[in-house]
Amino acid sequence: MPQKSAAKPDAKPEAASNLPDRVIKKYPNRRLYDTHTSTYITLAEIKQLVMQHEVFAVVDAKTSENLTRSILLQIILEEEANGSPMFTVPVLSNIIRFYGHAMQGLMGGYIEKNIQTLMDLQVPLVPNVLGTTVFTQMQEQMQKQTEQFLGTFGIKR
Repeated sequence: MPQKSAAKPDAKPEAASNLPDRVIKKYPNRRLYDTHTSTYITLAEIKQLVMQHEVFAVVDAKTSENLTRSILLQIILEEEANGSPMFTVPVLSNIIRFYGHAMQGLMGGYIEKNIQTLMDLQVPLVPNVLGTTVFTQMQEQMQKQTEQFLGTFGIKR
């Protein structure tokens, strides 16, 4: 793999060398600067990058701290506030309860695998597209697997 020239103006600091090629810098004034396009961008544009499966990282312009998770959580918060939330109060409450619990480390992987399974189906998850029966069966199967998973740790519904 060819080495990047140290003379490049956007050269990444050594600590940030594991970052993808597309880096977005967050400045103290809350502005986001896309070093790939040399333009300031908005959270909506970052959401578009996610939708297009672009690989990127958001870093603090001063400290080079990786802020990608915080920015993605901010986008989720805005989406949740825009009228059709994906997460109900009970779901959010249960997620909060997992913090500090022995299962915290397992839960993230579990959620990630289930979402990836849905993505791997490569079909829209709309009941009238899949057919009510298939959609209902898929929901029931995921609910059953979740209950079994949680039951192994003594957590009941």
